[in-house]
Amino acid sequence: MIRIGLVGLGAMGRGHLETYARLMDEDDRVKLTALCDVDPKRFETQQGNLNIEGVGKSKIDFSRYRLFFDIDRMLAEEPLDMVDLVIPTYLHSPAAVKALDRGLHVFCEKPMALTPELCQAMIDARDRSGKLLMIGQCLRFWPAYEKLKEIIDNGSLGKPTAGYYARFGGTPQGSFEDWYLDESRSGGCLLDQHIHDVDMVNWLFGLPESVSTRGVNVNPGAGIDALSSIYRYPGMSVTTEDDWSLNGKDMRFSMRFRQNFERGAAVFENNALTIYPNGEKSYIPDMPADNGYYRELRYFLDRIIDGQPIETAPLESTRDTIRLAVAERESARRDGDWVAVR
Repeated sequence: MIRIGLVGLGAMGRGHLETYARLMDEDDRVKLTALCDVDPKRFETQQGNLNIEGVGKSKIDFSRYRLFFDIDRMLAEEPLDMVDLVIPTYLHSPAAVKALDRGLHVFCEKPMALTPELCQAMIDARDRSGKLLMIGQCLRFWPAYEKLKEIIDNGSLGKPTAGYYARFGGTPQGSFEDWYLDESRSGGCLLDQHIHDVDMVNWLFGLPESVSTRGVNVNPGAGIDALSSIYRYPGMSVTTEDDWSLNGKDMRFSMRFRQNFERGAAVFENNALTIYPNGEKSYIPDMPADNGYYRELRYFLDRIIDGQPIETAPLESTRDTIRLAVAERESARRDGDWVAVR
């Protein structure tokens, strides 16, 4: 049995908790035993407010779990095999290192850490412990993006020629001590929300030669709140956009992409992927029904159970995602100058 402690019960933590409830129903080898959060109010609120429709909205029966307000106490008192860290970004590296050094497997939410150096500290701790560590770059497990990766790798539409990746939504509200809006703790929109598309660029195409980014600040102290980036690859144009300052009352979070190929295109919008082969009728491919949040945790648990390494989201790759994001921030500070990545 894999005994799990979940650390962090904000909006995303509620989504993880909901997923573990399903996983425990499906697999008696999975057992979430403990919950930890520094804010006692998290154990009073029955429902979360994650910006993905239908995720993290279930009511919670806290009596099923042992509750902690301090991670050190949880690690000392609760017999665990794995911890799931859904905590502010600036705490990712020290908390992951601490848990790995105690001999626990660790699943850690994205982004991996604030800097490549902190990412490397996590990799070093993984190597020392011999345990598994994976970062929750959920788009690598999201069916539409997974299908796009398959099309790129198998060459069924030819070589990729131009890509556009974007996400838009409102400013995060209600986080503990407003940590999302403190760039020193969250990295701002660039590292918290935009990191998904940065990771896609890296996962699909590898690191670019260089990047040019323009960004603007709307929320004081939050860093970049809206941005656009261009990535330099031989023979291909890739751009991304992000904005978390769209706070209209009826504004909903959205993510999308358009990838052009020599012989067609793949377009994801309104939560639907459509393939457009040149000169042929478009079609919607068959894909798994489950979202990336479920599939990434299922994958990680299966890797633990089977004693297999992490292949879909290896740490060296998610560290390179942070390298690319840091280069984007440097370019934005230089008003869009090209910054080398490799």
